[in-house]
Amino acid sequence: MNIVILAAGQGKRMRSALPKVLQTLAGKPLLQYVLETVFSLSSKRSGSINPIVVLGHGAEQVKQFLHGLEQVNPQFKTVSTVLQAEQKGTGHALLQALPKLNPKQATLVLYGDVPLTSSSTLANLIRLADPDRNGNCALTLLTQDLDDPTGYGRIVRNQDESIQAIVEEKDADSTVKAIQEINTGIMVLPTPSLKAWLKALKTKNAQGEYYLTDVVSMAVKANLPIRSAQAQEEYEVIGVNSRDQLAELEGTLQFVLANQLMQDGVALADPSRIDIRGTLQCAKDVYIDVGCIFEGCVSLGQGVSIGPYCVVRNSSIGTGAKIDAFSYIDQAQVGDECRIGPYARLRPGTVLAKEVHIGNFVEVKNSTIAAHSKANHLSYVGDSTVGSRVNIGAGTITCNYDGVNKHRTVIEDDVFIGSDTQLVAPVKVGRGAILGAGTTLTKDAPPNQLTISRVKQNSIPWKKPQPKKSIREKVVSKKISAQKLTAPRKRKA
Repeated sequence: MNIVILAAGQGKRMRSALPKVLQTLAGKPLLQYVLETVFSLSSKRSGSINPIVVLGHGAEQVKQFLHGLEQVNPQFKTVSTVLQAEQKGTGHALLQALPKLNPKQATLVLYGDVPLTSSSTLANLIRLADPDRNGNCALTLLTQDLDDPTGYGRIVRNQDESIQAIVEEKDADSTVKAIQEINTGIMVLPTPSLKAWLKALKTKNAQGEYYLTDVVSMAVKANLPIRSAQAQEEYEVIGVNSRDQLAELEGTLQFVLANQLMQDGVALADPSRIDIRGTLQCAKDVYIDVGCIFEGCVSLGQGVSIGPYCVVRNSSIGTGAKIDAFSYIDQAQVGDECRIGPYARLRPGTVLAKEVHIGNFVEVKNSTIAAHSKANHLSYVGDSTVGSRVNIGAGTITCNYDGVNKHRTVIEDDVFIGSDTQLVAPVKVGRGAILGAGTTLTKDAPPNQLTISRVKQNSIPWKKPQPKKSIREKVVSKKISAQKLTAPRKRKA
C-alpha cells in the first residue's frame, strides 16, 4: 500500500510561525498522530509501511521534527518526503509524490491536519478498495454525515446512491450545500489510473487550484467502482485549520481520554478537568482530583491518589502512593506507599523507595532515597544518596554545586539531620549519626555520633537604637515645647 500524507499547508488562520501540522494536540504534533496511526495498520492489509509526506510551508521544520521521531523510534526511518514548492491544491500536492508510488499498489491519501482517524477506520477503507471480480481496484472515499457540513466538499450521489462527484463548498449551489454527507479528503486511489488523472486536472474552480476531488468524476467516466465508508466517530474526520478548531478538538480528545479512563476503573473527580498529554496507564482504584496534567509516559499503580492541580511528567508512581495538591513530578520514580506534597517538587533522576515522605516545599533532584526516610519541610536534596529511616529536618539543604561541578552527598541509614543544616558536598554522613540543628557540615560526619558546628551563643548588653526623627517631627516637637512654656497658669479658686 502506498501511503501519502499531505502536509504542505501553511495554516494562515493559525497565525503562527510553526507549520500547521506541527501544532500540538494533547501534547503531540498533529502530524505525529497521523504517522502513528499509519504504522499501527496491519501489515497483512497494507504491506510494508513506507509513508511519503508532502512538505511545503515550513518544510525544514517538519524535516527536523521527522528526524527527531527517528531518534525515538527507528520505524520512522521509513518515512520519506517530497516538496511541494508552490501550494497549488491537493491534486498538485499528490502529483509531487507520484514518482515514488508503486504502480502495483493502491494509494491511501491522508492529511497531516486530520489527526484522530483510527486505524480500524483506515483498515476498513483499504479493505473496500480490494479489486472486484474483473480485477478493477475501487476508488474508496471516507465520507461523513454532519449536522453542520459548512466548509466541507459535498458528496453528490445519483438516485441509485452511487457517487457521481465531489463538489467543494465554494463551487456549490444552494442545492449541493444542503447535502450533509461530506468528503473528508481521505481516500484510496487505484494507482495505475492516478498518473493520467492527476495530469488531467484543471484549475477551473473558485480557488484556482488543482482539486484532488476531481478524480472522482474521472473515475465515474472510466466506469471504475467507487465505494465509501464512514468513521465510527465524527471526531475521526475533523481537520484543524484555526486556533479555535484546535481548541475544540483538544476538548473533544480530552473528553474521550477521560471517559476511557473511567471505563477502565479510574475515579476522576471531574472528567472535564483533566489533561492527558501523552500516555497515562492506570492500575485499579486510582483516584485523580481536578486540574491535574499528565505529560509524556506516566504510570500509576493500584490505589494511587493524585491530589488537585498536580503535574506528572514521564514518571512512575507505585502502589498506594499519595500525591498531595500542587506537586510537580518530572522524570521520577515514586515507590509504593510514598507520601508526596503538598507543594513538593521531584526533579529528573529522583528515585524514591517505599514509604518515603517528601513534604511541603521540598525539592529532590537526581537523588535516591531509601525506604521509610522523610524530608517533610522546606528542604533541598540534590545529587544525593540517602539511606533508610533518615530524618531530614526543616530547612536542610545539600550544597551540591561549587559553581563549576556538581558533587554528591551520601547519607547512610538511621541518620537524623537537625533543622537548618547545610551539607557541603562532597560529604558523607555515617550510619546512625546525628547532626545538630544549624550545622554546616564540610567534613564527613562519623557514624553514631553527634556532630555540630554551631557558633557559641553569647548574650551582650544592648540598647535598642532609636529611629532618627524627621525634620517635620523635630519642628512639631519644638512647637509643642514652646506652647508648654507660654501657656498661662490656671488661678486657684
